[in-house]
Amino acid sequence: MTQANDPTLQSWVDVPEGSDFPIQNLPFGVYKMKDRSPRLASAIGDYVIDLFVLAKHGFFDDLDIDRKVFRQQYLNDFMALGRAKTGAVRNRLADILDTDLENWDASELKDFFLVPMSEVEMCLPVKVGDYTDFYSSIEHATNLGCLFRDPENALLPNWRHIPVGYHGRASSIIVSGTDIHRPKGQQMPAGADAPVFGPCKLLDFELEVAFVTCKPTNLGENVTTANAEDHIFGLALFNDWSARDIQKWEYVPLGPFLGKNFASTISPWIVTLDALEPFRVPGPVQEPAVLPYLQYEGTRNIDLKLSVEIVPEDGQGKVVSESNFKYMYWNMAQQLAHHTVNGCNLNVGDVYASGTISGKEKGSYGSMLEITWRGTEPVDMPDGSQRKFINDGDTVVMKGYCEKDGVRIGFGEASGKILPAT
Repeated sequence: MTQANDPTLQSWVDVPEGSDFPIQNLPFGVYKMKDRSPRLASAIGDYVIDLFVLAKHGFFDDLDIDRKVFRQQYLNDFMALGRAKTGAVRNRLADILDTDLENWDASELKDFFLVPMSEVEMCLPVKVGDYTDFYSSIEHATNLGCLFRDPENALLPNWRHIPVGYHGRASSIIVSGTDIHRPKGQQMPAGADAPVFGPCKLLDFELEVAFVTCKPTNLGENVTTANAEDHIFGLALFNDWSARDIQKWEYVPLGPFLGKNFASTISPWIVTLDALEPFRVPGPVQEPAVLPYLQYEGTRNIDLKLSVEIVPEDGQGKVVSESNFKYMYWNMAQQLAHHTVNGCNLNVGDVYASGTISGKEKGSYGSMLEITWRGTEPVDMPDGSQRKFINDGDTVVMKGYCEKDGVRIGFGEASGKILPAT
């Protein structure tokens, strides 16, 4: 067992019941304040842990890490240290925060390295060089096949053989809490013989989980399913916003473009793969059998409970989806193996999103396109209004957590408010 994962650990820092950030989590992110430039952080309870303060006082010196790594705008240099070294930092944090202060007592510095979350601004956690969006939920792919093609042949012939994906736009990945203006573009209204231009009318969310790479490869190298996780630092919540009407008109023959590249929201905390180790579960049986380079051993799916809430500007919110990352047909190791089988190189800080995560039941669908079945079954809101898609003024809030043996590992949230088109 990884030291920091021990379910019996207790912290001298107060951690409220049901918190996303117990001592067994210790995710990584970047925060700033008016009097402090961006610096690396972890989280416990309702506090941000300033890693630079701890580094300045020598708490990581024996790990042979340059203190400047902790005073950066992004996690990239820290992640590039490798999973062994970043895991050692996480274990050291568990020692520092443990009620047993025999080895590493930083309690006298608590007013300097523990900062209330309410007083900080969380930043985009990584400098994203490249972004890949997969399409790896068989339930989601089947639903879309039923909506747009023949229900008897919902999945395209390649779907069960390769983790389908496309390269998205990295520059418009934004941190949770960032407002988004409704996108504009061309649409082809039903029955029309020419496109029109204007604000998107069918704005949607996509419930996804993203992973971030921490170990680069050279052009021409391949990652295998056996070593793929050496390259994965951790996971975050991800909302890959979609303009369905713009997307529908443009996606043939080359796929998503303006319907997807206007914004993608990522949560500010990266939960390490180490912290998620206790929550591994088997994935779905893959039929037919995949090609040898996509075969894998062990349990690679993660039991991560997910939810999506729509909150009107002046009203009560409603949870419209409760899903789970464990439903994924293609796992992260297979995604990276396929991504690099042609020699594509990986970089530190690249983001790879799962694609929309849907379960078998309507309440577990991961997009409004599915939940309202293309707008034919609107969602009733507490204020009496209805939602077919997302309205101006709505905030979409995604949350996620794993729970087992009395330990809850949460992800915080990925939220974004929709403003009118400019």
